[in-house]
Amino acid sequence: VHREKPTGSPRNVWPGTVREITSGGSRLRLLITSDRAPDLVAEITPQAAAELRIADGTEVWTGVTATEVTVVPL
Repeated sequence: VHREKPTGSPRNVWPGTVREITSGGSRLRLLITSDRAPDLVAEITPQAAAELRIADGTEVWTGVTATEVTVVPL
C-alpha cells in the first residue's frame, strides 16, 4: 500500500480507496476498492498506517506480486 504510485518492479499496480479499516491483532486490515481491479484486503501494521496517514476514504496505490496473493472464495 502506497500513497503515491510505486516505481520499480511491481507489475500489478492500481489506484484504490480505503473503504474500511479493522483491527486484527497486531495488524490492521484495509479493504481497498477500485474501479480498475477487484476489491482487496491488505494487512499492514498500525505504525505503517500512521506513517502513511491511512484513514477511511484515503486514496492509495496498491502493488502486488503473484507470490503475495491469497485468493479467498466468496
